[in-house]
Amino acid sequence: MQIKTVIGFDIDEAKRFLESGETVGIPTETVYGLAANALNEDAVLRIFAVKNRPHFDPLIVHTHSTEEIKKYTEEIPDKAAQLIQQFMPGPLTLLLKKKKIVSDLITSGLDRVAIRIPNHPMLLQLLAKLDFPLAAPSANPFGYISPTTAQHVFDQLQGKIPYILDGGPTLVGVESTIIGFEKDEATVYRLGGLAVEDIEKVIGQVNIQVNESSNPKSPGMLKSHYAPKKNLVIGQLDDLMMQNTGKTIGVIAFDKYIDGIDKKNQILLSPTGNLNEAAKNLFAAMRKLDDSEVEKILAVTFPDEGLGRAINDRLKRASA
Repeated sequence: MQIKTVIGFDIDEAKRFLESGETVGIPTETVYGLAANALNEDAVLRIFAVKNRPHFDPLIVHTHSTEEIKKYTEEIPDKAAQLIQQFMPGPLTLLLKKKKIVSDLITSGLDRVAIRIPNHPMLLQLLAKLDFPLAAPSANPFGYISPTTAQHVFDQLQGKIPYILDGGPTLVGVESTIIGFEKDEATVYRLGGLAVEDIEKVIGQVNIQVNESSNPKSPGMLKSHYAPKKNLVIGQLDDLMMQNTGKTIGVIAFDKYIDGIDKKNQILLSPTGNLNEAAKNLFAAMRKLDDSEVEKILAVTFPDEGLGRAINDRLKRASA
């Protein structure tokens, strides 16, 4: 049954829907989320139903303070505490041993919960008004491009959710970095909006284990994800263009246009060569080309540093 979907700025209205067990579109600094009461299994099940998301893919829990994180986790290792102090609120998610109050539905039966403090003023106000945390994956049909505006959420989920809290365009544009801890070692399970280099400045060297998996240890590890409907290919553009002669090609480029392709079918993610700006614009660019008349989308490989790693990860999964 279709329901009326409203985009608005009323935090109390979003609160009312969430307290009644509904799912709501919410802004974060990374991408827009599809939120529900993390302590209400029926509400969490609505997230899976709305997104058509498989139950083996874990969800991220959002809360507003370190004290709240302690309510839902058994312990916070020293390195995790350092990262909380340095980067939260912010685009970082920690995998921590969960307390029993956290449903296995959220963690897909795993003993660790992915939890974070988002850095968005409207969402932090909302979380502070609630007496429960929010489970919130990206607010899009499963596997499709993540939304970075309230309108993106509306375009994809209208008729399925009652309310979208409009907090403006997202500032980071890719999902949070996910990091877990084994004894004294830290492991990055998803590359995201916080650069690995910045993490290592605080806690030293980390392992990177961003496997493509059908049985993920954390959110964001599935092989095919963040994908447009049109075929997207990543690699050396000269070779890709030769392989696709005669087709109408769209290009996702970094800072320079590619000769031989109509500029109206090319999107520069950052004319100034700024990887943070490129990450912010990535999903919107994928969405724009997916809605255009191009037959195929080609994407360059970005510098393997800073948020370039997260961009390459998203493009790789989008092309799978």
